[in-house]
Amino acid sequence: MTAGTSLIHGTVTPTQRTATAEHELAALQREHGGPLFTLLLRLCDGDRQRAEDLVQETLVRAWQHPEALHADDFDSVRPWLLTVARRLAIDARRARLARPPETGDEIPETARVAADHAERAAAMLDVREAVKTLTPEHRDVLVLVYFLGASVAEAAQTLGVPPGTVKSRAFYALRALRRVLPGYAADLH
Repeated sequence: MTAGTSLIHGTVTPTQRTATAEHELAALQREHGGPLFTLLLRLCDGDRQRAEDLVQETLVRAWQHPEALHADDFDSVRPWLLTVARRLAIDARRARLARPPETGDEIPETARVAADHAERAAAMLDVREAVKTLTPEHRDVLVLVYFLGASVAEAAQTLGVPPGTVKSRAFYALRALRRVLPGYAADLH
């Protein structure tokens, strides 16, 4: 669309202005959409969706600045549109590079794998059953030290035995659990 094809001459009602603007924008799209898309596709490294989005954004800018479409300074609005499109592509690239890269649905190799609640519940049941197989002396030490978080001295005072006895009972209790729970041996160290 050239500056001379503008339909804004004389008095125009708001309804006519809107219809004219829509008509001019459609003509602008037909006349300049292809070259805009070609330029933007090259600037977007072949990303068709991004190029299409930037063509639309360029046309929105043209709609927001009708004075550029009707300027008598140049024969065609194409240079103005191409400049706007180029600047939008540069801004989009800068914005994309300023953000950290997005990750898809793939799980990074360094990510910790969270245990499933069902697996954890099953493991708790296995451990409870295994603890039941221990002697009462070993079970009491494990419950105090490992499950309730008591220190060796506190467990010794509670059980009325020397701290060395608490340590040895804990050692033998863990060894017995390793035999009963071979799949959990790494967790019992």
